[in-house]
Amino acid sequence: MFVTVAKVGSIPPDQGITCTVGDRLVAVFHVDGKYFAIDDLCPHMGASLSAGHVENGMVTCPWHAWRFRVCDGTWCDNPRIKTDAFEVRVVGDEIQVKVSD
Repeated sequence: MFVTVAKVGSIPPDQGITCTVGDRLVAVFHVDGKYFAIDDLCPHMGASLSAGHVENGMVTCPWHAWRFRVCDGTWCDNPRIKTDAFEVRVVGDEIQVKVSD
């Protein structure tokens, strides 16, 4: 099921926000006119990824500089490690995220 998390235009380009979807904290990013969602908690030490610096489609964890691709949650330094990524759609002016139960 998709859940509305924000309105189009409410997330500035190259930034992210934290949303609660079900029992998950999800980071939603606005990159190149598209929206992407990954788990908000860095798998290293649990920092909020939505608070990280976004550049070239990657978010840098604010605590220890681990970098993740916002499109699929892959850690840029070791592609075997990933954080969860979620499907995002825009319906009208609503940004919606799908999190499996």
